[in-house]
Amino acid sequence: MRLKEKVAIITGAGSGLGKAGAFTFAREGAKVVVADYNAEAGQAVADQIKANGGEAIFVQVDVSNWEQVQAMVKQIVEVFGTVDILVNNAGVTADSFLVKMTHEMWDKVININLKGVFNCTKAVAPIMVEKGCGKIINTSSVVGEQGNLGQTNYSATKAGVIGMTLTWAKELGFKGINVNAVAPGYIMTEMVAAVPEKVLDRIREKVPFRRLGEPDDIANAYLFLASEESAYCNGTVLDVNGGISL
Repeated sequence: MRLKEKVAIITGAGSGLGKAGAFTFAREGAKVVVADYNAEAGQAVADQIKANGGEAIFVQVDVSNWEQVQAMVKQIVEVFGTVDILVNNAGVTADSFLVKMTHEMWDKVININLKGVFNCTKAVAPIMVEKGCGKIINTSSVVGEQGNLGQTNYSATKAGVIGMTLTWAKELGFKGINVNAVAPGYIMTEMVAAVPEKVLDRIREKVPFRRLGEPDDIANAYLFLASEESAYCNGTVLDVNGGISL
């Protein structure tokens, strides 16, 4: 097992990419912390992992709230003793063209997608620094690299995640910590399923494979970056987009 006995926090693990990552990590032997704001969804994922013979706990958390993040990490250390892997996967959208985007829409996405990544990493990094190792994986997006119509806020956060990843790779690499990012393309999650089908058809036409990705495509990228197979990867932004950016 590639993650045997490793303690892994995955934020936003109640659905979508985080859920797929949680199941993948559990199959590879990790002790999975399913961190999500949605208590019902998060607990269901943790329960399913345990029903399949894995080890998991659910922690309800608003990643934009520093006090809640600190409490989450404290609880995890009390239960498991440490944190080996952090996957900053939690994210939301609130799409609108610039002239119609409200400050509330901007703040919501910035607070969860960008501030949330900062909060969770800041809370976990001292644990990893103390023991001289750890894996931090941040979820960016192809729109953080290319921009996208109607996603000023989302694109800004995902570009910001890349900036933080590169900075932390320099700051924490000296301490033995790998910091990398995954930049998914269009993946068939609940979030993407809400996009009109005619828009999805246009997206598929731009992908050389002529299909959208599956959550497991991203979960496998998370697994690689969380495992020892990526020991010399630091500051990497792994594009998993089917070639849409070509």
